[in-house]
Amino acid sequence: MRHPPYFRPNSNVKRVMAPIHRALNIGFALLATALAVLPASSAVAQTAPAASSQAMPGAPELPLQISWEVRNRFRLFREERDFLLHSQSGAGSSVLASEQALELQSDGRGWARNTVNRLCIDLFGRVSEPCTRDNVKESYLTPVDHPVTIRLTGPVPVGATCAWTFDDGDGPRLFTFDCAEPLNMRVRYGRSTVAMVDVSSGAETPQRVSTRIRVRDIFIAGLGDSIGSGEGNPDRAIALADEGFCFRHYLGTAGAQYYRPSRAGYKGGRACEAPESLQVWQRYSALWFNSACHRSLYSYQTRTALALAVQYPHIAVTYLPLACTGATIPDGLFGSQRARECPPTKTSAACQGTVNAQLSELRTALAAAKKRQPDRKLDLILLSIGGNDINFSGLVADVIVDTPTERALFRRTGGMGSVEDSRAALARELPQSFGRLREALKPMIGGDLSHVVFVSYANPTLADGGVPCRGGRAGFDIHPSFNADPQRLANVSSFVQNEFLPRLRALATCQSGVLCRDPAADRMTFVDFHQAAFADHGFCARAGTDPEFDRECFSEQGQSFDPDIVTAANQPMLCGRGAGEYRAYLPRARWIRDANDSYFAAMTYPQGLPASSQPADIHDATWGILSAVYGGAVHPTAEGHAAMADAALPAVTSVLQINPSEPDIVEEPAAPIDTAPPSR
Repeated sequence: MRHPPYFRPNSNVKRVMAPIHRALNIGFALLATALAVLPASSAVAQTAPAASSQAMPGAPELPLQISWEVRNRFRLFREERDFLLHSQSGAGSSVLASEQALELQSDGRGWARNTVNRLCIDLFGRVSEPCTRDNVKESYLTPVDHPVTIRLTGPVPVGATCAWTFDDGDGPRLFTFDCAEPLNMRVRYGRSTVAMVDVSSGAETPQRVSTRIRVRDIFIAGLGDSIGSGEGNPDRAIALADEGFCFRHYLGTAGAQYYRPSRAGYKGGRACEAPESLQVWQRYSALWFNSACHRSLYSYQTRTALALAVQYPHIAVTYLPLACTGATIPDGLFGSQRARECPPTKTSAACQGTVNAQLSELRTALAAAKKRQPDRKLDLILLSIGGNDINFSGLVADVIVDTPTERALFRRTGGMGSVEDSRAALARELPQSFGRLREALKPMIGGDLSHVVFVSYANPTLADGGVPCRGGRAGFDIHPSFNADPQRLANVSSFVQNEFLPRLRALATCQSGVLCRDPAADRMTFVDFHQAAFADHGFCARAGTDPEFDRECFSEQGQSFDPDIVTAANQPMLCGRGAGEYRAYLPRARWIRDANDSYFAAMTYPQGLPASSQPADIHDATWGILSAVYGGAVHPTAEGHAAMADAALPAVTSVLQINPSEPDIVEEPAAPIDTAPPSR
């Protein structure tokens, strides 16, 4: 059955996207905290508590049932405690509510800061084959079995004995336990396991209950650019020092300097006259689960795949993240691209300057999987692409870089764009590239592009119900040359809203004059429901509930930092508070990182630039600008990505035809016990 290419969630989804009450967040956070510290054996038992044998007055009594669920079913996580954190905070709630609860629980430090070291994909993007998950070695791309927890629920008699039988076609396995005890076992991939239990209790007639257990392992790949990768949200945010660090101005004299917060732990020269090697500086970087592409566990693609596993206990999700910051369709999807940066290391290992093409990486992974399991297929692709193809970063530079010297230099080096140039690329290059991409994806996804879920961008410039931000230095005073020009900002906002976003929809769905060879098979499933929510949460959105540090230290007049280089060397914040108090992962009104957020969360230096473009030292003016934007300025926050995941999840479940209903339960009297002596 073919699904509609365009999916708009119903009113229930709109409800979960509503603002979340703080009290509910705190309740979820406390529950997640309590469960996170339980021993593994205890925590498993908490994931699906047995139904009470005491029915509510007047309610019909539920029959005996065999209930089961897959344990640690988001297979990117090596340890079940990381999955339980999300299964508890996300139970019955939206991804956004779960994210906000976890943000409060972590005091804004972020839930991913420890999880990032416990994945089946390493920091260089390599899949661990095999991956040791909960002390069992598994093939990540081609699992042969899955761990499940099975229990008897309903009116279970106290003290009853359960004689369990499990048969997957290779002969029965028999176990006898107290019926109150859950069973942990592994069931074969691609097979049904018949589970049967005989329930005996005193003189009562034994009962037999049976069901079929079959785990559906869903293989999802994430492709695209910085919106797909999670740019702006390092898994472990940078730790900033309270004292200042010196940067130079472009073409300035020795006196043309300014100070911003330094990196915590860095003991080298902080003054512009005391250069230091990049290697020493990088030891104190933010950490991404893939630094070369700024892939983050907070990305909407990861959160969508994770939420799928949280909500549906009978599936497992094998997720392959490949999206990369800076990717275009030609350079990133079809061809290699420049690496963003490198993982922090204590050695002098050379930084790999390029990243392999995403489509090539996906083909290689699929070929390896099919070699081991011929029936293994890719079930779904999450995709966001096109922003870099029209040079959106150049539009951002045109809006925020305001001083004449810097604007001239950015134009000379090709770092600044214009609406006219982006409009031309939108009319010519992007449609051609998109058509080529469509043809490349079809054979990977079985010829049906409805299994490519294209999640569109949100307009980052809107607040107060869709009104464009006013502009100014607020949120951008991390660099002296930044000032969001109101007229240029309004022009870019209008272009994005009225031209770019509608054109993306048309390209993905073969509409509005976009010609496709086979429209029925070539339409992608398109998601843009989140755009309405982002209309209140652009980079300029502020609220009285924002974190205290933000309200006190990020000036609405764009005067957050001390311009006096003598006093700023020791205390760069005019509010008098230490920069280390900033928390990247606390709920706030803006779901878009501004330049101040980018610096305070990531403070990234572009190691991946060609040697000819590398600055002379770490105080260089080039890195002064890039450190303020290269870590994710004008990209969604973790809350923004969670809202995008909430929009994408209904479309994903529809495309995959996931049925949340329990399998049929068969209840019958148990077979009579054979007491006759064995035949001779």
